[in-house]
Amino acid sequence: MRLLSVNLGRAGAVSYTDNPEGVTGIDKRPVDGPVRVSAPGPKGVGGSGLAGDAVCKLEHHGGNDQAVYAMAREDMDEWERELGRTLADGAFGENLTTRGLDVSGALIGERWRVGPEVVLEVTSGRIPCRTFQGHLGEKGWVKRFTQRGAPGAYLRVIVPGEIRAGDAVEIVHRPAHDVTVALQFRAVTIERTLLPRLLAAGEALHPELLRTAREYEEKYGA
Repeated sequence: MRLLSVNLGRAGAVSYTDNPEGVTGIDKRPVDGPVRVSAPGPKGVGGSGLAGDAVCKLEHHGGNDQAVYAMAREDMDEWERELGRTLADGAFGENLTTRGLDVSGALIGERWRVGPEVVLEVTSGRIPCRTFQGHLGEKGWVKRFTQRGAPGAYLRVIVPGEIRAGDAVEIVHRPAHDVTVALQFRAVTIERTLLPRLLAAGEALHPELLRTAREYEEKYGA
């Protein structure tokens, strides 16, 4: 398990973003050399956990619980075959493109050591949006990506440090529940009756999703 690339994006003006300011940092490209990773601060204030990476709509992106976004190269390879086009590392707006790691099958609260020092914790899956669809230029992309159910994972920074392409990734903690990123994603998109199951992940779950799951259980029961 390793990092194929570390990808950073600069703010750029585009016609397809739902950001009122008209800019997005979704166009991420692999970089050489080490990149500093640290907790960026609360959502709405903090942006990306990677130094030099732009997050332009702080209301919905970035912050401590969405500090880093990882995508498995294996999932991108499947999309390449289906779409009939090349998808470079970073094409999905991910910060980390991995090899040999089941990112969407990771457990909420699972911890990864990346390189010699950085430790990251899985919090949730990525929800596709209009900006993502516009960036890929694929008709009906939001629906197709949702139906596939392999969204990649957002992570919070537990131990800061530097990472670079080629670093080993080691799973150093797996919690004692069965709530995967893929399950969480299904629960908040196409199968909301699964929401009470997310409560088993506890405080490791992205706090907004934990609140949603609790409200659903209170209203409808388990």
